[in-house]
Amino acid sequence: MVTISEEYEARVANGTLTADPAQAAVLPMFDRLKRELEAAPAQAAKKSLFSRLKKADAPEPVRGLYLWGGVGRGKSMLMDLFADMVDVPKRRIHFHAFMQEVHNGLNAARAKGIQDTLVPVADDIAADVRLLCFDEMQITDITDAMIVGRLFEQLFARGVTVVTTSNRLPDDLYKNGLNRQLFVPFIEVIKQRLDVHELASPQDYRQGRLTGEQVYFSPVNDDARRAVDAIWADLTGGKSEGLTLTVKGRELDLPQFHNGMARVRFWDLCAKALGAADYLALAEAVKLLILEDVPSLGRSNFNEAKRFVTLIDALYEADVRLIVTAADSPEQLYLEGEGTFEFERTASRLREMQDANWGAERD
Repeated sequence: MVTISEEYEARVANGTLTADPAQAAVLPMFDRLKRELEAAPAQAAKKSLFSRLKKADAPEPVRGLYLWGGVGRGKSMLMDLFADMVDVPKRRIHFHAFMQEVHNGLNAARAKGIQDTLVPVADDIAADVRLLCFDEMQITDITDAMIVGRLFEQLFARGVTVVTTSNRLPDDLYKNGLNRQLFVPFIEVIKQRLDVHELASPQDYRQGRLTGEQVYFSPVNDDARRAVDAIWADLTGGKSEGLTLTVKGRELDLPQFHNGMARVRFWDLCAKALGAADYLALAEAVKLLILEDVPSLGRSNFNEAKRFVTLIDALYEADVRLIVTAADSPEQLYLEGEGTFEFERTASRLREMQDANWGAERD
C-alpha cells in the first residue's frame, strides 16, 4: 500500500512537485491518518432511525488534522493528495460551500417542523462519509459561528473524522467577531479532536507561478483568452467545483472555483443587482480572481461601472490577487460621463494590483 510520503517523493522525483521541507514535515501526519482510517471498522452507510438517534454504535473518530499557514504554501495540494489516496467514504469540499449546504439542510428541517434541526443535517452527512476534508476553514459570519460548534460535535459523535486547511491558527478563527465568547468553546474542540500544525514554508508557490507573468490583458481577443485559459489550467490543475455565496438572502454563484480561486465574467458580477456586501463576501472567499471581459465604461453602462468600482475597492482592500481581461488599459477604460474623476482611483488600483508581489502579505 503506497503511503502519502511515498507518493509525494515519487512526484518530486518525476518533477511534478518541488521538494519542500515544510511540506515533507506534514506527510507523516497524513500517513497516520490514512493508516488509521483504513484500519478502522467501517460504518454502515445507512443506520436504523433508532441507532442513528442513539449513536451508540458510532466508532470514535480517528483524530483529524488542522493544517494552517500562509497562502500558496501547499496546504490544499497536500490535502488533495491525501483525499485522493485514502480509501474510505469521504468528501472534499470548500468550507464556504459546505456551510451553504448546511444552511439549506437546516432550512429544510425547519420547514418540516423538526425541533433540533442540526440532528437530521448531521445524520445525512454521517450516513455518507467517514472523512470530511475542508479547504479554507474560516468563520466570518455570526450565524455560522453559532452553528459550527454544535454541528461538529454531532459529526464527531457519529464517528466522522475532519481534516481541514486554514489561513489562520485556531485561536484566530472568528477573531473580533460578534459574541465571539460563544464561539471560543469550539476552538477548544478543534484542539481536542484535531492535530494542529502550521505549514511554515517560506515559499508562496501560487505567487511564484504568477511572478513575472502578465495579469492584465487588453484588448479582449483570442490571444488574451488563450493566455487566461492557460493560467487557470495551471493554477487549478483543470479542477473546478463551483461555489455559491449567500449574502442577505441573495445568492452569488461562482461556477468556476477551486482552492480559493475563482474565474468569472464582468457581466456576472457587475450587471446584476449586487452591492458592497456581496463584493466583500467575494473578497473574503477568494484569494485570486480572474475577471474577464471588462468593457469600456461610461454613460451607457453607468450602473455597471459603479459596481465595478465597488468590486475593485473590495478586492483591493482584501489584497486579492487579480487577473483581468479588459477592453483597454486601466487609464483608458472610463473616459466619458459622470464618474470619470472618481474612476482615476480605480485605474490606479488596477495598475497597482498588477505588481508581481500584490497579495503576498494576505493571511
